[in-house]
Parts: sequence; structure tokens; C-alpha cells
Amino acid sequence: MTYSGAVKVGGPADVHELADLMISKIAVGPMNNNAYLLRCRGTGEQLLIDAAAEAGTLLDFIGPSGITSVVTTHRHGDHWGALQEVVTATGARTYAGRFDVDGIPVATDVPVEDGDTIKVGRVELTARHLVGHTPGSIALVYDDPHGHPHVFTGDCLFPGGVGNTHNDPKAFVSLIDDVETKLFGQLPDETWVYPGHGNDTTLGAERPHLAEWRERGW
Repeated sequence: MTYSGAVKVGGPADVHELADLMISKIAVGPMNNNAYLLRCRGTGEQLLIDAAAEAGTLLDFIGPSGITSVVTTHRHGDHWGALQEVVTATGARTYAGRFDVDGIPVATDVPVEDGDTIKVGRVELTARHLVGHTPGSIALVYDDPHGHPHVFTGDCLFPGGVGNTHNDPKAFVSLIDDVETKLFGQLPDETWVYPGHGNDTTLGAERPHLAEWRERGW
């Protein structure tokens, strides 16, 4: 089956099958949040990105093998609404960007810094700290040794622009600078982008519009 990344609340997950990693995407909650389940194909270990909402749906999505970790991309409530229930049910270790920890009312076991590595089985993800949507937002980069990179951007990068910076020009400049430097500046056009809401994209599809985004200020 071909992965499209197009999912809707109440609908089935879409699965992106890579050589070493299975990436499953589902939409949950009233704000159509994306949650991503990553499974190491070598060990079966699983990690969830954003326990956003609908704990029961997420636990069914995770399945009986459980998860070892949950990464929260940022402190906004629509991205951690089911976190406590998921952690209680699974015993998963929690990760979040260091500068967003105080805004997440579930204990963070591992505060994450820029460049930190988070493992799921034999697979390694690299955290990139992107300042602007929130002070501690993180993206997760999987540099697939068998293909192109994959990046989970939370609410920092979407098809058509960077995330909402709440009419704060300084926050916008910070975010687009970080996105340009740490994502577009380091990763190739083939990099697949998995955002916190809506459809996926690639860096190549978005790169020609960076100057336009900067000019418009959002």
C-alpha cells in the first residue's frame, strides 16, 4: 500500500513502511491532531509522538505490545491532552523540550536539548530545538540510512508555512530562522515532513516559498 499521510479523525491510520522503522499516523481530537507511532522493525520497541487526545483511541493504536516512550513536541494542550492516561496505562518514559517542560502538567522524565538523541529500539532520532511557536518546541529527525530523512515537526512547520507565532514578530523571526537553519539548511529536499496537524509535505516542496513566508511575516 502507498503511504499518503492523509488521515482524518475517526478514520484508519496510515502506515509508512521503511526498512528499519514503521511510522503509523492517526488523527485525533477536536483540533485534528496528528499522533505518530514509531516501531523499530528490529526489536519491536515503540515510541509515540504527541499523546494529543482520545486516550482510548491512542491505546488501541499502540496495541498490546505497548510503548517505551512518549515524546511531546511542545507544551500546547492539544498535544498532550491524553498524555497522563497513556503514560499511566503503558508506563512509558516521557520526553519534551527542556524549555517547555514547565508548561506540560505531566512529569517529563527526560528534558530534551537541541541535538539530543532519542532511541526507539535500534533507531535513533535527533531532536532539533525550534524557538518561536513555543519556547521549547522540538522536531525529531530520523536520518534513514537506507533512504532520505524524515522529520516530525510538531507545530513548527506545515505545508505552506511555519507554525503560528501569535502575531509576535520576534517569535516569527526566531522560528523561521531556526526552521531555515536547522531543517532546510541541513536536510535535503527529499526529506519527508510529518506535521502536528494536517497532511504531510517535503522540504523540497516548501523550500521555494521560504522567502515568501519571511516577507509576509507568517
